[in-house]
Amino acid sequence: MTSLPAAFADLEPHAPTWALPTENLRSARRWRSTPAEFKLFYDAMLPRIDAVLTHLDQFSLGALPDAEQRLLHLALAFSEVAPHIELYKGSPEVPNSFEASRFAATHGDVVNG
Repeated sequence: MTSLPAAFADLEPHAPTWALPTENLRSARRWRSTPAEFKLFYDAMLPRIDAVLTHLDQFSLGALPDAEQRLLHLALAFSEVAPHIELYKGSPEVPNSFEASRFAATHGDVVNG
């Protein structure tokens, strides 16, 4: 599997779990994650997200090299995990809402980027 860009090697331990190429895969991962798994990933990504986005901004979305594509998938996962830490106390569910698995993204199996 392609590794992340060298400048983001510290995030590599999270890539096998979180750098998933489709929305449906990331959602399924999110639904089965524990609060501790969310927090570990969130704490690793939060201080790096500005650098990640600055790095990715150097490339065309449709022409990302493999390592940057994987980094994008990690950033997308962070954007999906962050509300669960910041708003929902680490819960994989959204309080007072429908069960998350009832929502299927129409294009959720399309690889992003």
